[in-house]
Amino acid sequence: MVQEEQNTENGAGGDGLSEAVTLALRDVVDPELGINIVDLGLVYGVEVEEAAALITMTLTSPGCPAGGQIMDGARDAAQTVDGIDEATVKLVWKPFWTPDKIDARVRAMMGF
Repeated sequence: MVQEEQNTENGAGGDGLSEAVTLALRDVVDPELGINIVDLGLVYGVEVEEAAALITMTLTSPGCPAGGQIMDGARDAAQTVDGIDEATVKLVWKPFWTPDKIDARVRAMMGF
């Protein structure tokens, strides 16, 4: 269960920190596609308990050559958020990523 700890600096609870981490994850770009991992639909969830973030995500394929770089980037980006002391990335393969998980406006720009 996600505990909503009050962040005294910005008044955000656990949900506010989850949103802040998600916003920070927009800075992590898949180097092959040039699109951030949130808009690509690679991030399945962000949970914050106390000062620890858990990012559940996938990659575009099990053999993604940039997988380590993307996962490290996600962890590092989350740890830049005020109120987050540590972040863990949980890599999952279900549901498997498909292009329909890309944000609709980005999909339209890509011609999907």
